[in-house]
Amino acid sequence: MKKTVLAFSRLTPAMAERLQADFNVIVPNPKQGDITAQFNEALPEAHGLIGAGRKLGRAQLEGAAKLEVVSSVSVGYDNYDVDYFNERGIALTNTPDVLTETTADLGFALIMGCARRTAELDAWTKAGNWQATVGPALFGSDVHGKTLGIVGLGNIGAAIARRGALGFGMQVLYAGNSRKPALEQELGAQFRSLEQLLGESDFVCLMVPLSQATRQLIGTRELKLMKPSAFLINLSRGPVVDEGALIQALSDGTIRGAGLDVYEKEPLGQSPLFALPNALTLPHVGSATAQTREAMANRALDNLRAALLGERPRDLVNPQVWKG
Repeated sequence: MKKTVLAFSRLTPAMAERLQADFNVIVPNPKQGDITAQFNEALPEAHGLIGAGRKLGRAQLEGAAKLEVVSSVSVGYDNYDVDYFNERGIALTNTPDVLTETTADLGFALIMGCARRTAELDAWTKAGNWQATVGPALFGSDVHGKTLGIVGLGNIGAAIARRGALGFGMQVLYAGNSRKPALEQELGAQFRSLEQLLGESDFVCLMVPLSQATRQLIGTRELKLMKPSAFLINLSRGPVVDEGALIQALSDGTIRGAGLDVYEKEPLGQSPLFALPNALTLPHVGSATAQTREAMANRALDNLRAALLGERPRDLVNPQVWKG
């Protein structure tokens, strides 16, 4: 008898077709009523879950008696209660690597957009304000030759660092839990404490996972350590930054600007950030290209299929539960 797969976010027809070759597939349909109600109704029969963007833990999964694996179409897994998964013996998989370069592209787009005020000047131009050659009030900041500080020099952080060092001649500083000798040699990157990095960098790029240690890692104290001419870039998770403190720092000139793809609460329908010309705000689109999302979906499908067929998935977040 086929095992059952339940999607907790949208599946493309191609994804569903791939899964249907081996499993019974249930995809909640918004045209048929409340998505969450459909999900909860199907959950007791599910052996595997696949999707992104839904918090899953004890409260949501107690009725999922048959559940063996959750395959997340994402790199980050802070939406999932890993301790509970371990308690239940439920495997959790994610999709690392495939979105590294795409997310790094966006990271550098935020750096460039903040420095050269692209969104702000686009709106200014379209409003009909360009009547003469622009003056110093609309000047931007250089990127080439500046100092790029990366907090969390993992795969994506390293890809951003390469763009800065090799493409723009930037000095790369990094802070984290461990030294990266290979990147120090490749890029001339220099290790700093967080406080040192904040004080020396022209661009501070946050690329840490969300944990108790990194929640509100950047607050009022840390923002005041930055240069008044510096920019904060956040592609990690919104709660890594104290958003209220950031809004104040942008408003009073503590720092020059910020480029954000993540926020404390998402989606972000309203925010004081929207009124700040020195805040560049994107709707969490780090991996949002057609090619990368397809690669992520295929990786998640491979992980799910392997786990349900008794094969060790490639990307186990909690390998201690695997008994295969």
